[in-house]
Amino acid sequence: MRRKDREMNQEFAIGLIDKSPFGVLSIIDMDGQPYGIPLSLVRDDKFLYFHSAKGGKKADSLSNGQSVWVTFVGTVDVPDLFSEEELQSFLTNESKASTLSSKVFTTEYESAMILGKIYLVKEETESINALRLLCEKYTPSKMPYFDLAVKEGLPKTNIYRIDIEEITSKRKKFDSSGEEMKWGRIE
Repeated sequence: MRRKDREMNQEFAIGLIDKSPFGVLSIIDMDGQPYGIPLSLVRDDKFLYFHSAKGGKKADSLSNGQSVWVTFVGTVDVPDLFSEEELQSFLTNESKASTLSSKVFTTEYESAMILGKIYLVKEETESINALRLLCEKYTPSKMPYFDLAVKEGLPKTNIYRIDIEEITSKRKKFDSSGEEMKWGRIE
């Protein structure tokens, strides 16, 4: 990570992963081309799970033990740290140009990345547990119907597990005084 001053700890990364509505799985496909796939993912300890149809480009491109990256992006915001009057004053003071580039024409962001190895889940109990976790995350109010849906849908569904090997996370965020919170500082 180039910007070590913006690196966040594992706890921050895991929180971001768990709250993210989706992640993007990055692989090299069967033709040797880069392939990014937005997915609904759920984390269970040191594993990520997602489901897929049994056929298609995604299923055809994944192989057991294949290295993958998964990227999660949290809140992204353009900070509004200066009044219009303050911004106007920058026009007459060239020494404020660096402030414009670092605090006006910028974004606050948070992201996490996972490096891992992917595996097709073969065991029915693990598959059902993964689907249960996914449904609890994305459709919690529909859980009374889960067992019937799994009975019908599981035979047509691949479940994949990503064994997490490495997690990194970074963030750019300003505090209430307009100073960037660096080195993992939480306000």
